[in-house]
Amino acid sequence: MFKITFLGTGTSQGIPIIGSKHPVCHSQNPKDKRLRVSISIAWNDYYFVIDCGPDFRQQLLRNPIEKLDGILFTHEHSDHTAGLDDIRPFFFRQGNINFFATQKVFSALEQRFSYIMNDENKYPGAPSVERIILDKNTPFKLHNQWITPIEVMHHKLEVMGYRFGNFAYLTDVKTIAGEEMEKLKNLDVLVLSALRVEPHPSHLNLEEALALVELLQPQKAYFTHISHLLGFHDEVEANLPDHIHLAYDTLEITST
Repeated sequence: MFKITFLGTGTSQGIPIIGSKHPVCHSQNPKDKRLRVSISIAWNDYYFVIDCGPDFRQQLLRNPIEKLDGILFTHEHSDHTAGLDDIRPFFFRQGNINFFATQKVFSALEQRFSYIMNDENKYPGAPSVERIILDKNTPFKLHNQWITPIEVMHHKLEVMGYRFGNFAYLTDVKTIAGEEMEKLKNLDVLVLSALRVEPHPSHLNLEEALALVELLQPQKAYFTHISHLLGFHDEVEANLPDHIHLAYDTLEITST
C-alpha cells in the first residue's frame, strides 16, 4: 500500500500569485492556497518525493518526514527543481541523496546547481547525490516495488511520469503517445495536471484532462498543477464526476 501526500498542487507561480487581484488569490479557503507541485510517496517506511520545487522546505516542515530515500524528477523546470539546496538536512543525517532522472534533466541540474552536482572541488557543506539515470523504456525497482517511467510531452519538452503499482503521477502534460498510454491501464488512482479552463499550449486544460481520464478509466483521479484560472476549489470540485477530485495541499490518499 502506498501513502501519497500532496505537498503542493499549484502551478509555477503558486496561489496566491504575488500582487494578484484575482478573486481566487484572495480566497480564505485553505484549499485555494497552493504551493508548487510535488508529492511524497511512502511504503514500508521508505519515503520518496517526486520533484523538489522552490517550496520544498516549507512543504516538508508542514508534512514532516524523518528521512528521504530519494527524489524522482519529472523534468528540469524551476518549479520542479529549485528547492534542491534544501536537501541538506537529510544529507547531513543520511549521506548522499538518491536522484532519479533522465540524462537531460541531470545535464540541466549540472548547469544550475554545479556546487551540488559537481563532485570536484565541492563547496564545504554542499550536499552530494547519487545519480540514477532513467529511460522511459526501462522500469526500475525501488525497495521491492517496480516503478514504470511514463513519458509525456509538455509542448516540446519530455516530462517523466511514474507508475507505482496501480498509482500513476503525471504532471505538466499536454500530450501522451500511444505506447505510453498503454502503461496507464488498470489504475486505481491517476494524478493528472489540469491547469485552467481555457486551452493552453503546453498544459492540459480542464476539458482535456477530463477527456483523458475518461479514456484511461482509472478508478479515481485527482487533478493537480492547478492555476488560479481554474477557479475556486469548492466550485470546481462540486461540478466534477464523483470519481474525479481536485487535489489540494496536504491531502493524503492511499493506493495499491
